[in-house]
Amino acid sequence: MESRRDVFQAIADPTRRQIIDMLAAQPLNLNSIAEHFEVSRQAVSLHVKILEECGLIEISKQGRERYCEARLDQLGEVANWVTQHQRFWMQKFKSLDKYLQKTAKKK
Repeated sequence: MESRRDVFQAIADPTRRQIIDMLAAQPLNLNSIAEHFEVSRQAVSLHVKILEECGLIEISKQGRERYCEARLDQLGEVANWVTQHQRFWMQKFKSLDKYLQKTAKKK
């Protein structure tokens, strides 16, 4: 059984983020995606494969073409992680602010 890639791997690369943005607007075939980049079609195919392995896109065959469609439910994992860490740091900053205000009053 092949292990799925982590969704964080998908969004770590700016090219893959751009592909996700494009596919969020509409499904596209590989050639249409590749036209937007100055890298080889093979390089774009590798990015698409990673996105598929992460579960962020689904590829279906329509005739001779392979169409990619966004499946962005997996991004919920990223949103949850960001929210959790945002809360942690906001608490730290509030504590620091209180400490700085207390220190300033003593002077």
